[in-house]
Amino acid sequence: MSTASAARRYFVSGIVQGVGFRYFTQDEAERLLLSGFVRNLRDGRVEVYAIGPPDKLDRLRALLERGPRGAMVQQVAEHAAEFDAQFANDFSITYDQ
Repeated sequence: MSTASAARRYFVSGIVQGVGFRYFTQDEAERLLLSGFVRNLRDGRVEVYAIGPPDKLDRLRALLERGPRGAMVQQVAEHAAEFDAQFANDFSITYDQ
């Protein structure tokens, strides 16, 4: 397992709000031992910021593309992100914009 951590930001669009997407993302990220956050955006997308080994971030992206039952993911846009130590200890659901 790689010890080097990377940070990535994902913007998930489609039917991804009101279907348990944030809870699904938190559960899967915790299972992968990733840290970061997930939140709904006002434009209907879900934003995911994740920190961890690149191989586990790739696995998270594959899970985001599938989503939970009831979601219809149209697109997952992925961006490299700066490491933010504020989110390095756990994976949380945030409610701020």
